[in-house]
Amino acid sequence: MTPPDAVRSPRYVAVCGTSSPSPRQRQLAQEVGRMLAELGAVVLCGGLGGVMEAVSRGAAEAGGTVVGILPGPDRSSGNRYLSLALATGLGEARNAILTCAADAVIAIGGGWGTLSEIGLARRRERPVVCLDGWVLEGLPVAADAAEAVRMALGQASATAR
Repeated sequence: MTPPDAVRSPRYVAVCGTSSPSPRQRQLAQEVGRMLAELGAVVLCGGLGGVMEAVSRGAAEAGGTVVGILPGPDRSSGNRYLSLALATGLGEARNAILTCAADAVIAIGGGWGTLSEIGLARRRERPVVCLDGWVLEGLPVAADAAEAVRMALGQASATAR
């Protein structure tokens, strides 16, 4: 996959999703992580299991950087694929940090936590791409992992700070 021309420096892409993904969602997350890493993006996630662990694994196995923004006060609670584990002690409020730190967000699967991350990202005018989950008016829905990555990186390039 060739990166868009506008992607010259690392972009920070948050990948949000359910802690209880379907096998398809887990596979999509791993593919998203791998592709983001191959394209030089820094992957941000909640750092725990489910979609977060799958995206971390995909990115780590491709040699990428994965930052987990953890809800609890203990770095050791993060999944084993994280490059950096940031313990916040903020519980679900860490979703605000995750979405603020991102240039774009990919939301995989459903769940109320994922929906809160989508809402926080949009409140901050961060682009969001949904994949195999929430279908919300005004948000693009990707058909597969490659399209989600392409859309997120294209939008991140336009909005990166």
